[in-house]
Amino acid sequence: MAFTLLRTTEIPAPPEKVWAVLTDLGAWADWNPFIFETAGEFTVGSRLTLKMRDTEGSVMTFSPTVRAVDAPHELRWLGRLIMPGIFDGEHRFELTAVEGGTRLVQSEGFRGLLVPFLRKRLQERTGPQFEAMNNALAERVAALG
Repeated sequence: MAFTLLRTTEIPAPPEKVWAVLTDLGAWADWNPFIFETAGEFTVGSRLTLKMRDTEGSVMTFSPTVRAVDAPHELRWLGRLIMPGIFDGEHRFELTAVEGGTRLVQSEGFRGLLVPFLRKRLQERTGPQFEAMNNALAERVAALG
């Protein structure tokens, strides 16, 4: 079974400025309410270590593999629970230039045996955190000018 979470935000800055903040992984702890602890680098094939918090305060650490880094358009990684096919999540940030700034689409496509059992939790606890991260990113870009 497959399920996708998606949140879109308009940011009044060009994609290059949004990209610069989004890809400064070491600074995420300063502004990101969702993924608050990080290690690694955005290089295709590299492994990240990311610690995230859902709306209930539950914390999960995961180590996805970076799949795409296409500045300033797309950043994507794939995380898996235990082994392929159990619970896989492909996380994506897509930046598109629009009049007045950038449209940011943050999404994650989930696949695997556990998806039907976790779908409601993902909608209620993780979806709002996508929105919180998008808003915090917009605020960070504005603050940095």
